[in-house]
Amino acid sequence: MDFLNNFLFSLAQGETTSAASQGGSFIGMMLPMLFIIVFFWFIMIRPQKKKEQQANQMRQNVQVGDEIATIGGIVGIVIKKAEDTIVIETGGDKSRLRIKTWAVQENITAREAAEAAAKEAKAAKRAQLPDKDKE
Repeated sequence: MDFLNNFLFSLAQGETTSAASQGGSFIGMMLPMLFIIVFFWFIMIRPQKKKEQQANQMRQNVQVGDEIATIGGIVGIVIKKAEDTIVIETGGDKSRLRIKTWAVQENITAREAAEAAAKEAKAAKRAQLPDKDKE
């Protein structure tokens, strides 16, 4: 039993002296952890927050007359907008549904307008480029 106690005691003293002799071991251990945290922040957390901000901005910019799609897949035209609810009109029989603002997944009208503007900008840019065939 004494042998085991002496061995454990000497082992514990050896570890404390080796940790003390290393000096900067705590900083050496924490530096890789810090790099991992920063890496995950840039790769995962930051883009997710940016995406959430864009979705919230899109939901706030919904106007009466816009065609929207909900998270559940319902497509309709906005008839009335309140602080936290939206009334949409769907289908051929003009059914009206009241949904929460957070349930809006996509503003179809705004997306189509953005796509049309991008096509026009691309066509204008193409028109400004000199033709190689004419030279």
